[in-house]
Amino acid sequence: MLLLKVISGKQAGTETVARRFPFLIGRSPKAALRLDDDGVWDDHLQLEVRLDEGAVMFASRDAFTAVNGYPVTEAVLRNGDVIELGSVRIQFGLSPTRQSSLRLRESLTWFLLGSLGFAQVALIYWLIS
Repeated sequence: MLLLKVISGKQAGTETVARRFPFLIGRSPKAALRLDDDGVWDDHLQLEVRLDEGAVMFASRDAFTAVNGYPVTEAVLRNGDVIELGSVRIQFGLSPTRQSSLRLRESLTWFLLGSLGFAQVALIYWLIS
């Protein structure tokens, strides 16, 4: 999942997680991230995830879009890149991951190791007697 932090503009400080792709950013009601700031077009830019390249951004032809200060119409995004669209700045990054609990697996592993040790002691006792 991708995390978009709005750095400047009317929605500064908000964070949006992109879960479904293509992810549209702009003024349009169908946009996943709606920005109502100066210089933002209806369908300003679109984010896609490609297996071979990673996160790729496609901007509208006539809309001003820059990544890390360089004007672009298409770019492969990296963690920490700053996207400028109109008067808005957005920081692109990867969303934090959530660690799943491994308690059941760990308990089962210790139980099986204990059972194996007990079986070995029982086998040795049986062979001696």
